[in-house]
Amino acid sequence: MTTRAADTGHDPLIEGRADLIGVFARGEKPKADWRIGTEHEKFVYWNDATHRAPSYAEKGGIHALLIGMTKFGWEPVYEGENIIALSGPDGAISLEPAGQFELSGAPLDNLHETCAETGRHLAQVKEIGEKLGIGFLGLGFWPDKTRAELPIMPKGRYDIMLRHMPRVGQLGLDMMLRTCTIQTNLDYASEADMVKKFRVSLALQPLATALFANSPFTEGKPNGFLSYRSHIWTDTDPHRTGMLPFVFEDGFGYERYADYMLDVPMYFVFRNGGYIDAAGLSFHDFLDGKLSVLPGETPRIEDWKDHLSTAFPEVRLKSFLEMRGADGGPWNTICALPAFWVGLLYDDQALDAAWDEVKHWTIEDHNRIREQVPRLGLATKGPRGRTFQELGRRILDIAHAGLAARGRLNASGDNETGFLDPLREIVASGKEPARRLLDLYEGEWSGDLSRIYQDMSF
Repeated sequence: MTTRAADTGHDPLIEGRADLIGVFARGEKPKADWRIGTEHEKFVYWNDATHRAPSYAEKGGIHALLIGMTKFGWEPVYEGENIIALSGPDGAISLEPAGQFELSGAPLDNLHETCAETGRHLAQVKEIGEKLGIGFLGLGFWPDKTRAELPIMPKGRYDIMLRHMPRVGQLGLDMMLRTCTIQTNLDYASEADMVKKFRVSLALQPLATALFANSPFTEGKPNGFLSYRSHIWTDTDPHRTGMLPFVFEDGFGYERYADYMLDVPMYFVFRNGGYIDAAGLSFHDFLDGKLSVLPGETPRIEDWKDHLSTAFPEVRLKSFLEMRGADGGPWNTICALPAFWVGLLYDDQALDAAWDEVKHWTIEDHNRIREQVPRLGLATKGPRGRTFQELGRRILDIAHAGLAARGRLNASGDNETGFLDPLREIVASGKEPARRLLDLYEGEWSGDLSRIYQDMSF
C-alpha cells in the first residue's frame, strides 16, 4: 500500500473537478514511453520449527531486515522514529500490515528488465534473511497462521484501517494481515485507450485469478478454495471493492471514475507527518471544507492521490492502471503476471482480440464469474459454457502474439514470450498452483503442511 513520508509543502489545493480528473489525464503517455511496474509481496517467517512471523522490533525481525537491505543501497523512509519503507533505484520496499514484505518495482521498459529486477530483489532478501534466520514464502494467503498469531507493523494508516475494517466486512482483517499478491501497473495513451484497457483487464481479471490461484489453505487445512485471497475481497468492504459495472457502460471515462471515488468513504488524511482518522467520512464534505476532523480545510492534490489508493477494485485507476487479481507466488509467476497483461494491453491487435473475447459478456456474467472463480479456478465456465481452461488457451495465444509484436529482445536475442511459459503449463495441465499444492498436501506431504516452508519458499 502507498507509503507517505512527509507533506510536500507545495502541494496545490484542489479548486474544482478538473483538478480531480487531471490526475488521471496526466498519466497519459505516448506509446514509446509506456512502462511496466511490478509489485510483489511475500510472507516473512522465522526459519525454525515454529515458522512464526517476526514482529517489527524483536531482535532479527522486520526492522533488522529493513536495516540489512540498506547494504544494497536502499535508503530508509521514516514514519516518526520508525523505518517503515525503503527507496532505491529498483523502486520502493514497503511493509504490509503484518510484515508482508513488498517490492514496488521501478517503471521499466520491458519484461527482461522486470524479471532481472525481481531476481535482484529476491537475491537480496534471501542473503539478508539467511543472516537473520528468516525465510520468505510466496503464497496468496498464510497457510497456517491465525490473525492473533500475526504482528502489526507501526504504520499510522494501518491502525486506522484495522479499526475500521470490522465495521464494513467480515474478512477485511484477513485481507490486511494474511494475504499476499502480485500486481502490475501499466500505462495508457489517452482517455479512450484507458477505457478500452480498463474494460478488457477488468473482464479478464478473474482469468488471472484462476491462473495464479495459490491460496488453498487456512490455519493448517484445505479451505475449499483455490484462491481464498480472492474470496476475501468479496467480504472486505463493498464500498471500495468489486467488478465496477459502470466501467462497461457508455460514457465511462475519467470523470465517471472520479465520481466513483468521491463516493468511496475516506480512511484518513495525512498531515504533519502523521495520519488523521477520517474513516467513513466523505470526500465530498472535504471538498466543501466540512470534514469534521479538519473543519474549514479543503483537500490538496496529494490528499486525492491518497484517497485513490484506498479503493480496492479488481482493476484500479490512478495515473496508471493496476492489475489486482493475482495471488502471491514463486519467482516465475512474478515474471509471468506482467507478461500476461503487457501481451494483452500493450499491442493494439492483441487488445482488440482480447476485447472480442469478452465484449458480449453481461454484467450478470461478470458478477457470476467473479463469484465462482475463487473456488473453481480454470473450471469456471464463461457465458457460452466454455471453461476458463479453454479461454486461457485463447487468451495466452493473444498475449503471446502481443509480446512477439513488441519485439523487445534480451542480449541473447530472445523476445518476451518465454515469460508466459509457466501459464501455458498451468493451462495445459488444468492445474492451478493451488491444485498442485493440494496434491502435495494429500500425497508427498501426508497432510504435514509444515512442508510448505521447505518446498515452496524462495
